[in-house]
Amino acid sequence: MDKIRLAIVGCGGMGHRHMYGLAELHRAGWTRFNLVGACDPVLANAESLAAQAAERFGQKPAVVGSLEELSEVGVDAVDVTTTPPYHHTVAIETLERGWHTMVEKPMGLTVRACNLIRRAADASNAILSVAENYRRDPINRLAKALLDAEVIGTPRFLIHHAIGGTNRMTISVWRHQKDQSGVLLDVGVHYADMIEYLLGEVDTVYAQTRLHEPIRHNSAAVTGESGSNPSGVYTKWQREMPAEFEATAEDAAYATLTFKSGAVGQYIEDHGAWGQGDWLRKIHGSQGSMTLPGDRSGRLITLNIDGQEPLSDERLLDLVPDFRLDAVTTDLFGGERLWNYELPFTQIDAKIIAIEYGDFAEAIAGNSEVEVDAYQGTRSVAVSYAMLESGATGQIVQLDEMLNESINTYQREIDEGLGI
Repeated sequence: MDKIRLAIVGCGGMGHRHMYGLAELHRAGWTRFNLVGACDPVLANAESLAAQAAERFGQKPAVVGSLEELSEVGVDAVDVTTTPPYHHTVAIETLERGWHTMVEKPMGLTVRACNLIRRAADASNAILSVAENYRRDPINRLAKALLDAEVIGTPRFLIHHAIGGTNRMTISVWRHQKDQSGVLLDVGVHYADMIEYLLGEVDTVYAQTRLHEPIRHNSAAVTGESGSNPSGVYTKWQREMPAEFEATAEDAAYATLTFKSGAVGQYIEDHGAWGQGDWLRKIHGSQGSMTLPGDRSGRLITLNIDGQEPLSDERLLDLVPDFRLDAVTTDLFGGERLWNYELPFTQIDAKIIAIEYGDFAEAIAGNSEVEVDAYQGTRSVAVSYAMLESGATGQIVQLDEMLNESINTYQREIDEGLGI
């Protein structure tokens, strides 16, 4: 089969991380993509990505500054890794051009932006995939298999706590700006996807939200050393960002979720917390509980079943004898029945992004449907904004009303800024 001619659109930190993921996929023997384009209006960013791609693939993709120029290169598919305000404008145009499109999360900057992409996808013959990585972690795959096998019975409630951050910048300035994708969307959309992956669709949200730290600090501008910097690719950009800046997006959400299944969730995501940080994702069922490790850590799931010793080793696999990872994940991580792994984070990050690409390629080939489609991508954005909408209005928010845009008190000014 002919290679899929791929371009990366948006060549900042995330674009570089995706290119490393593509290289990891090739190293594992899955070479369906041919990276032919690096597209960014900031040509220096595109040039940086293209030069590093040349080292990894043996050929340098074309460096271009616009989709129009990219069309002259000749592409079949694009990976949209721009900043979130541009996701919908780029994805709509690429879908209209008939290019298969993978768009980084959040799928759109608001629910309305997501719905515009959904409509463009429905009108196009091209594939749309949302690059959601946390669910693809082999440990989260095992957790899902254990839940589906009802090893803890029927899930009754979820505890999800992610607490820390103080007043430090999270990766970049824009992640603290309401009109660019505040941190509760940028990080929270991952958690929203994971929650629905594990427990099914959220029905209602009631939340308190806060902006605890209106002034954020960027250590890289002062010392040259990065703080929050996944995969270590952001340092050169962080050094050019201000040492101190004003945050306009809320940095904490405290919520109660209900699920269509009847389960209930207690959710805390606080990026302005001081003192001892905390991470907890735990599901209690009718027969026991499951405690999950941090995403992309390779650490252990712990099961506590009444009357039994806690279980957090290879014996977990005995409870799900049919559990198998997909072929791409198996080749990347070196096993089809994993219960733990130990790798540097940069390798984990690249491998899990590689799985996104593998899924995208299989869908383009017609071998399977994309795992995270436009509907699920929109839902994750809707769950994240449901907390912010509830925080703004003091009301319980129905997810269906989020999806049909009948609730948009918080999002209205962002949509107006986008001109949608």
